[in-house]
Amino acid sequence: MRDYAKEVVQYTRGKGRLGCTLSVYEPCHNADEVIAATGYDPDADTENPCDSVFCSHGAGHTVKWNEVKNCMHLSGVMNQRATESTAPSARFERYRSQDDIFALDKELMSIFESTYGPVKKRTDNNNTPMRRYDATTGKKQRNYKYEPKHTGQEYLLVDGYNVIYSWDRLRTLAQDNIDAARSALMNILCNYQGFRKCELILVFDAYRVKGHDREVEKVNNISVVYTKEAETADTYIEKTSHELAKNHRVRVVTSDVMEQLIIIGNGAVRVSSEDFYEEVKTAEEEIREIIGS
Repeated sequence: MRDYAKEVVQYTRGKGRLGCTLSVYEPCHNADEVIAATGYDPDADTENPCDSVFCSHGAGHTVKWNEVKNCMHLSGVMNQRATESTAPSARFERYRSQDDIFALDKELMSIFESTYGPVKKRTDNNNTPMRRYDATTGKKQRNYKYEPKHTGQEYLLVDGYNVIYSWDRLRTLAQDNIDAARSALMNILCNYQGFRKCELILVFDAYRVKGHDREVEKVNNISVVYTKEAETADTYIEKTSHELAKNHRVRVVTSDVMEQLIIIGNGAVRVSSEDFYEEVKTAEEEIREIIGS
């Protein structure tokens, strides 16, 4: 499937998801030919050894499969496992809660907590433990999953330079004068905002400008942001979309693949620069029809 999952996200505008589940392994009809064609020698693959790796005197060394029993010193544990029942109910009947299961390996838990901090139960805003299932009926709660309420204004965040170098007419203009390309994009977006009536934030990357502080200016009916030193437009858009998406419907215009994935995780809707160009053209046509009538 390779990168088809990304393509699904792109052509569904962030709403589609591709999930793949292994059905079953089937015998290869020409296994000998495939193995011979790869020329793979498992004994020569030191990065991914097929043997067991043992630790001795602080260093690792490999042990062949038929020599493992002679080198291992956990035979008592292996014998105990062989005599225990393999039924899940028999193995876990004495472990009633998550805490009991964690207690099986206190050393592992201490390592986990020293790295990530104490394990805390998830609670809601009233400091009440969150439950997947209703305590009285035993049925799964429908409202367990958090779903943001988009009750406010619609916001549109635009990655300025990404759009400029994605649109042919602006890219050509930018080759001669980048300031003219920025001004042209601002004028286009002002018309678009006036027609769509959304809160539009245009972000330009200024992170390479030494000592530059973030600037926010109002150009007609849109907000134009110039990022501060060491702050990319991607970083500003990611943080802003994360905050706004909690209570508002947020769309982000960019063709940066990594930024698109982060935006989707923030709960915002991504729009590629090419798709946004079509939106702008449609809006301009409708504006001309209104003016002409």
